[in-house]
Amino acid sequence: MSFLESVKSTWAAYKPRIIALAVGLALGPLLTNYFGYQVTTSTAQAQVRAGIVEQQALYCEARARVDVPGAGKLGWSERSDLAKKWAATAMPGAKPTAAAVYPEVENACAGKLAD
Repeated sequence: MSFLESVKSTWAAYKPRIIALAVGLALGPLLTNYFGYQVTTSTAQAQVRAGIVEQQALYCEARARVDVPGAGKLGWSERSDLAKKWAATAMPGAKPTAAAVYPEVENACAGKLAD
């Protein structure tokens, strides 16, 4: 048996395994992402953003309830105005600027005040 025949027989033996490996490497990430075993960057960022908004809304609610003890009995527009007032300083040490106020925090704070 010559060297070339030896290489051909070795290639014939390993060819299905190499093809399966290539298909697995190509389809593996796609399938694990589809079935939810991976977390994409946008999903992680959305979850972090939702957590931050929730924390800021809790702090906003606490500050608003101290300011107006019967905040749950207020109408929708009054709760919204109260939430806008306290959402600017939602986190301790935050400077009250219009750029720091997110509408999500205002809406979540107003919703928490309704409870």
